[in-house]
Amino acid sequence: MEQNFFDNETVFRGYCELRDSEANCNVLMEQPEMAKLLPELHGKRVLDLGCGFGHNCKDFIRRGAVQVTGIDISHKMLEVARSESAHPDIDYRCMSITDISMLTGGYDLIYSSLAFHYIEDLSALMRDISSLLNSGGTLLFSQEHPIYTASENGQGHYTLDEQGNKCGYCFSHYLVSGRREDEWFIKGRIYYHRRFSDIINAVSDAGMVVQHICEPVPDENMTAKRPRSDVLHKPLFLIIKAYKPF
Repeated sequence: MEQNFFDNETVFRGYCELRDSEANCNVLMEQPEMAKLLPELHGKRVLDLGCGFGHNCKDFIRRGAVQVTGIDISHKMLEVARSESAHPDIDYRCMSITDISMLTGGYDLIYSSLAFHYIEDLSALMRDISSLLNSGGTLLFSQEHPIYTASENGQGHYTLDEQGNKCGYCFSHYLVSGRREDEWFIKGRIYYHRRFSDIINAVSDAGMVVQHICEPVPDENMTAKRPRSDVLHKPLFLIIKAYKPF
């Protein structure tokens, strides 16, 4: 079972403030690219792994999905989801992503936004996902980019030019997959670094076919809202779209 990090009050409040910010990288970079890669959802069944506040679950209904299941390990997240994103055809469940083998399959889309880097055994998760997908069904997920998760001290560091401006990004231990720990609102956030090949092979070995890989790049909207942003020096997100063959 993954760490129930977001039920910590300090983390939860910090996360809410971050999500409310107009300069949020998730809102400006990750979510727009995820939306572009969504399949046609009219009449489809969807499973959202790590659904958080349920905003995507509600969007899937707006896009024509007939039934959506949103799971999250955080009680606090689901309280917000049931308040702000309730719908008769959305079923919110408090459970770990690692327990999805208990669900009844038959999903046309399995979706996850920035949750898989918290899962220790990605290969086992991909096998569970494949067993729950209908033939021809889609897996669409994002996670923290492997370059971003690599360094064992929890963060890389920037190189500076003679004027003190950030001109590059250094990271370490990329080839050493495994558990990492850093400070994000509080000390002790646990996540897992995997090489790019580990991630792709986990998808492929579970019998799914990779269709599209995306590393979101800041657009003019983001650079206008974050004029001093340094995200061009390193990728923040990795997005993968795959399908289960017929």
